[in-house]
Amino acid sequence: MIMEQYKKDFIEFMVKSNVLLFGDFITKSGRKTPYFINTGNYRTGEQMEKLGKYYARAIKENFGTSFNILFGPAYKGIPLVVSASIALNNQYYYNTEFCFNRKEAKDHGEKGTLIGAKLKDGDKIIIVEDVTTAGTSIRETVPILRSQGSVEIVGLIVSVDRMEKGKTNQGALKELATEFNMKTCSIVNLNDIIEYLYNREIDGKILIDDQQLEKMNQYRVQYCST
Repeated sequence: MIMEQYKKDFIEFMVKSNVLLFGDFITKSGRKTPYFINTGNYRTGEQMEKLGKYYARAIKENFGTSFNILFGPAYKGIPLVVSASIALNNQYYYNTEFCFNRKEAKDHGEKGTLIGAKLKDGDKIIIVEDVTTAGTSIRETVPILRSQGSVEIVGLIVSVDRMEKGKTNQGALKELATEFNMKTCSIVNLNDIIEYLYNREIDGKILIDDQQLEKMNQYRVQYCST
């Protein structure tokens, strides 16, 4: 299958934003990894505008308009739902609501854990996340949303699917789809990144050469689903 141009552009965008990094890292789960996605390095208005457009394109492509609320898990999901909702309105004229949660419930003023749209029975929600490795944050998020009423969680979208195994040999995203009966998707996945960057020069540098490819493949064999 030929990779769509916006996916190629997104991979380059991550590289140039210093978000997609190669080297020796430790993931939150304690695994040694030859690459890392640090979305905390998005730090300018221009970057967030572009990021929102990539999310909006993937949301439109995978979900159409079968939802009315975007939800961003605190903290990294907060700017994601804001930028994605703006882009959906500007690019596709779809004016969706959004909300996000606090890490701790507020007991004064606007009480509760959620900020933004007030969830109600019948709402159709898409969760917007940065990266899914094991799915831990989603398993924390779904009960929060379902506690608000009879809402439908239509799906989950992430920027990068690391394609890592979850509790079973399935990929974490596929596992979440089955567990919560929702569609899961990503702008790009690990295979896309390797396919596009292998021996490709970006800003005068090749990020995935033969040596780096071997490290990536070793990681895939050990931790990733096929």
